[in-house]
Amino acid sequence: MVEDGSEEEEGEAEGERGEMLGAPQHNGFLPGKEAENGGPGGCTAGGGRVETRLSRRRLAVLAVFSCYSLVNAFQWIQYSILSNVFVHFYSVSFTEIDWLSMVYMVAYVPLILPATWLLDARGLRLTALLGAGLNALGAWLKCASLAPGRYALTMAAQAVCAVAQVFILGLPSRIASVWFGPAEVSTACSVAVLGNQLGTAIGFLLPPVLVPNTPDDIDLMAHNISIMFYGTAIVSTLLFFLTGVVFEEKPKYPPSHSQALLQAMPPEDYSYKQSIINLVKNVPFVLLLISYGIMTGTFYSVSTLLNQMIVTHYEGEEVNAGRIGLTLVVAGMVGSIICGLWLDYTKTYKQTTLIVYILSFIGMVVFTFTLDLGYLIVVFVTGGVLGFFMTGYLPLGFEFAVEITYPESEGTSSGLLNASAQIFGIVFTLVQGKLTTDYSPRAGNLFLCAWLFVGIILTALIKSDLRRHNVNSGIVNMDVKAVPVDNPVERETCTALKIQSDL
Repeated sequence: MVEDGSEEEEGEAEGERGEMLGAPQHNGFLPGKEAENGGPGGCTAGGGRVETRLSRRRLAVLAVFSCYSLVNAFQWIQYSILSNVFVHFYSVSFTEIDWLSMVYMVAYVPLILPATWLLDARGLRLTALLGAGLNALGAWLKCASLAPGRYALTMAAQAVCAVAQVFILGLPSRIASVWFGPAEVSTACSVAVLGNQLGTAIGFLLPPVLVPNTPDDIDLMAHNISIMFYGTAIVSTLLFFLTGVVFEEKPKYPPSHSQALLQAMPPEDYSYKQSIINLVKNVPFVLLLISYGIMTGTFYSVSTLLNQMIVTHYEGEEVNAGRIGLTLVVAGMVGSIICGLWLDYTKTYKQTTLIVYILSFIGMVVFTFTLDLGYLIVVFVTGGVLGFFMTGYLPLGFEFAVEITYPESEGTSSGLLNASAQIFGIVFTLVQGKLTTDYSPRAGNLFLCAWLFVGIILTALIKSDLRRHNVNSGIVNMDVKAVPVDNPVERETCTALKIQSDL
């Protein structure tokens, strides 16, 4: 963990004094007490005490992150939803416009390991500033591409936004763990994921309103595009400055016992390479990595090819195809929040993940066999159900990964999950697209159903070892010793805080 060193305002600290949060009082863990010799947030051996508090700033951090994540997702979808407009404006093919969306997936996979290393080595604040800053830079570069013949520049701008995404998608679980207490951590993660989904939803709705298709008036088309581009740039720049003001590395006091333990570990004891090795050797995480990739890759594929599937059976219904896509996203937003609240209430990570996976499989089967019935309202309903469970699975996967890999970095586990999703998404989109074109949408969807069934089996095999929850609940008895700041020799004893991956 990188030490920020900034202090909370005195009034805020006093206001928070009564806002205590801690794990049940097991094994000498007593929230709200000063740690002997260690001070607030310190740790002591045996009957030691650790103070945990909720910071008011946590809500502002979550809100600002969700907003700039929203803008990044909006910038991803704004081209594909207006593909016919941009094909005409830049005089390029539909394939070239499709690459303006595909670049997000392509950029993520090779950059995720450097990005997660940066998060672990340089911390949350710098990573957040990079994500928000690159997002704003890409938006302003798009403003410079407002002329026919500047497709290469708009592609470069979108590539910058794609790099920004690498510093965004892996942060929800890290922000939730570092800033939020055990009773709200899953809900916070869901809200952080929700921002990205909301950006996609707005991306379905707003661009067609701002940029109507005017093929006979290129000047008017350029003017309408400029409104969208400049508006996005101004908003993303404002969010970049807010990120600089609001984000801190961590709150003054840890929000949970598990965070108190991690923050007491000497930074030199952390090895990014060893963390990756630990994750690769963690069999439950590897199973989750594959099953998460299958589920999320399936959702990416269905979302990408939805228009093609709909117009095959409902000719001329392109507008309703977009609305069905919006239904998937909005239903998924509701699913994310409900799943997050449920996890915070029950802590039943594996059971909930497995049930949602099974329901997603059932929803995909029903969607597949009702798509060609001739009733568009049925597609709206089945599409909404599919989006509810598939997108609701996203925060479940993040939080389950954090639980079974603690004390490894949340950013690294989330980053690897997202990389898996991007890889499966690309492969599934290519294969399903080929099957849909050569045979029928049903053939492509049955291909995805088969993979979802494999994902159910893999999920059922995951061992539910809730390490973070056990620490917060006091179930795991830790030998923790207080170490004076001015004694570097005795500081080594704090390595007892490390929870080895083979626990």
